[in-house]
Amino acid sequence: MSTSPPVALSIAGTDSGGGAGMTADVRAFAACGVHGSVAVTAVTVQDSLGVSGFHPVPPDVVAAQIRTVAGDMGVDAAKTGMLASTEIIEAVVGACDEVGIGSGRIPFVVDPVAASMHGSPLLADDALDAVRTLLLPRATLVTPNLDEIALLVDVKVVDDASAREAATALHALGARAVLVKGGHLEAVSGRRQEQCVDLLSVDGDLHEFRSPRLDRPHTHGGGDSLASAVTAGLARGMSLVDAVALGKRYITKAVEHSYPLGAGHGPVSSLWAAAL
Repeated sequence: MSTSPPVALSIAGTDSGGGAGMTADVRAFAACGVHGSVAVTAVTVQDSLGVSGFHPVPPDVVAAQIRTVAGDMGVDAAKTGMLASTEIIEAVVGACDEVGIGSGRIPFVVDPVAASMHGSPLLADDALDAVRTLLLPRATLVTPNLDEIALLVDVKVVDDASAREAATALHALGARAVLVKGGHLEAVSGRRQEQCVDLLSVDGDLHEFRSPRLDRPHTHGGGDSLASAVTAGLARGMSLVDAVALGKRYITKAVEHSYPLGAGHGPVSSLWAAAL
């Protein structure tokens, strides 16, 4: 009998187009060597052009999924994605506290999804305070994009100095570690960036992860996939620095091999990792 792999849990919404959300999470988990389990928070109506609707899962059902997975197969690391509402966040936090996810025990990666890449809202406005006060203090790592940083701490990241300012502000909300992702920096700053630089702030140290900036239009699910690959590394027992390095390698290859699908933005790819 084969040895069981580590288990990573995605607490996230669906993507009917298969590019982002828990679908991207489970693909990244598998490509990075862990078993993927899920707690579905919302069902979206989504394709390559955007999100045309979503239906939240009842909070007690979200919490029950977390408890059931943790109670049977165990969880070695978990991540969040789309949480949709304050009530779902409260249910997730309660269940995670019960089973030992977060707060320095089982690694907990918080990807504070607020909108799709097309700008469709995926988090209620009144839920931002719940992200700040409930999720971030429990986070092993928080992985916001630049728009989410602006929403959470009112810092516009345009350069290295503002990236460090954002990390400090997110630490102040309770996150143990912060990954400021540089994927959108060129668009926000208006300046050509030859490299994509992600800044990890953890335990008082700063670590930079660099890769060539790839000119690819098909990046749907990129943020989800990076956070999931990092979660997989943590589930495998890696340090935060090594897990982020794994995530950076994974997402660089996933963007490099991204493909067109549908009439809009195609997904980043895990197919390059397939051996068959």
